[in-house]
Amino acid sequence: MHNFSHVRFFLSGLNDTMNYRVVLFSLTLLCYCFVVLVNVALIVTIILDKNMHEPMYILLCTFCMNGLYGATGFYPKILWDLLSPVHVISYYGCLVQASVMYLFACSDLSILAVMAYDRYVAICRPLEYHSIMSKSRLLLLVCFSWLTPFCIVGTNIILTSRLKLCSPYIDRLFCVNWVIVKLACFPADTIVNNIVAYVTIIIYTFHGFFIFCSYVYVIKTCVNSLENRAKFMQTCVPHLTSLLIFLVTILFDIMHIRYGSTDLPQALDNFIAIEYLVIPPIINPLIYGFRNKEIKDKMRQIFQKACQNF
Repeated sequence: MHNFSHVRFFLSGLNDTMNYRVVLFSLTLLCYCFVVLVNVALIVTIILDKNMHEPMYILLCTFCMNGLYGATGFYPKILWDLLSPVHVISYYGCLVQASVMYLFACSDLSILAVMAYDRYVAICRPLEYHSIMSKSRLLLLVCFSWLTPFCIVGTNIILTSRLKLCSPYIDRLFCVNWVIVKLACFPADTIVNNIVAYVTIIIYTFHGFFIFCSYVYVIKTCVNSLENRAKFMQTCVPHLTSLLIFLVTILFDIMHIRYGSTDLPQALDNFIAIEYLVIPPIINPLIYGFRNKEIKDKMRQIFQKACQNF
């Protein structure tokens, strides 16, 4: 596979489900439309309401934008495959899709880490909140949550692109960096890839440790304060729920890729592979929309005004 401009990968994740492709296409399209609807609704609500132009809401807006980004990297291609008799993707298209999936997952955890820091400052150091979470600091943190994963993912993808591959078959619904690396002809060539992959895991393990430490301080502060407990329930519980959903879905996929059985039914394989692309982008905006009174009230006002104008 030397001339990469003519290489095509064959995706085999849909091979056993093509008898139901009309139903699957309809459900997938409905799911994608719902992801777009709930995330765009939350983003527009925050943008339109000037009272929500605060760090917590801006970070939430960034979180939903990342959910849209990840979903858009997955759904259009799978919808096209459900209508096609042959499921193929070009070499460069595969690298792009792998980078989108990778960047979505890394950015999600980075944004969750920044949101944890924001809640720590708001609850543990309330008098210093506005000076610490200034516009310039917020911009820096948002850039960190996107640019740092971009550099990490870019390094991994560049290392993957140098590998000589010996198989065009990907036993998955979509391209993932780890799976492409497994197609390398010579295992010795993947040593650097594996080292960088483990460094990436260590970096994001520190993200998780930082989030854990932040909430240890937050919970200690909230124990003896009724006001802080109410603030914790309103703003921190949705964040912790989003974090738990992300960790469970992404760890399931990583553990399955690394150590999973090859004898699982394809439908279960597919569900494990796509759950982190389907569940968080749907659940996260719903969690924040229902748990946060300001967002819920503003969304109701926008909906009522739109109905009246219609």
